[in-house]
Amino acid sequence: MRKFAALVVLAALPLLVTVAVRAATTAPPDWAYAIAPPPPPVPPGTTPPPNPAATDTTLRTVPGSSKQYPRNRMQQADWFPEDHPAMPSIVASGRVGDPNATQCSLCHYPTGKGRPENASVAGLPVSYFLQQLEDFRHDLRKSAESRKANTARMALIAKSLTPEEMRQAAEYFGSMKWTPWIRVVETNTVPKMVSRGGIWVPIEGEGAGKEPIGARVIETPENAEQTEVLRNPRSGTIAYVPVGSIKKGEALVKTGGNGKTVACGNCHGADLMGMGPVPGIGGRSPSYLARQMFDMQAGARNGEWTQLMKPVVAKLTNDDLVNIVAYVSSRPVTPQANATK
Repeated sequence: MRKFAALVVLAALPLLVTVAVRAATTAPPDWAYAIAPPPPPVPPGTTPPPNPAATDTTLRTVPGSSKQYPRNRMQQADWFPEDHPAMPSIVASGRVGDPNATQCSLCHYPTGKGRPENASVAGLPVSYFLQQLEDFRHDLRKSAESRKANTARMALIAKSLTPEEMRQAAEYFGSMKWTPWIRVVETNTVPKMVSRGGIWVPIEGEGAGKEPIGARVIETPENAEQTEVLRNPRSGTIAYVPVGSIKKGEALVKTGGNGKTVACGNCHGADLMGMGPVPGIGGRSPSYLARQMFDMQAGARNGEWTQLMKPVVAKLTNDDLVNIVAYVSSRPVTPQANATK
């Protein structure tokens, strides 16, 4: 495998030069990274209002669940234990005594579905999952957007995990099949959005309205409160994509666009659900997929598997990223095809 990877990299040196030039001249696509604006300064002599996430003890629930949790304990919520196997302790609660050994379910949900600002990890091949943790541990996987704080946070977590904890997490999430989670909608306009914690949510009240989608993909919760506040793992996302982008993306994904890239199915499977140790990409978060392709193109994401992807993404423009993820995320999910090797 390593010899094959080395040969691919040597053969692709001209494309890798293209990567370096593009990285120096192209800014990360704002629509994929959803960096939140800084909070407004607190006027001198005033006290900032309390954060409900820390102080609100009102019991809340979500549709279909018999559980109740106070607002200030929402990070420990497991609304539907019947939707997943028994969680290893590192997934459910982290490791006591090490603030960096945070529970996986905090960001990725107990079901591994994740949210637009992070990764969906359910149904990933165990070997691939472990390799990504190793890449984070060795500072080979970073973000091209320096303000993407949770990428740096993931590196700290990976460095704190023991080999056994890493394997437990990989096998736990790999045991679950990926199921439909994203609804892709072609449109010319989208609600005006604001980023909150890396998630695009529609503006309400003053400033609300619609605007042209342009060359963007806007992924937002089906229900902002269910995702942002209540962390409901049964409430997915809508991905608004430009009209015609799915068909344009299909041509790139299936044929490589006359040499612009490589057909995705060659490695990720004809249905894009994964093949052997290669992860599935079909029906997953378009924001995440776009970030990873740009991070690879910009040289921020490296590692063994990434070297095979760099020639694939070297020539892609923002429009290409939009079209590719529009098509890939719109693909029907076939759980039986999930690779977990």
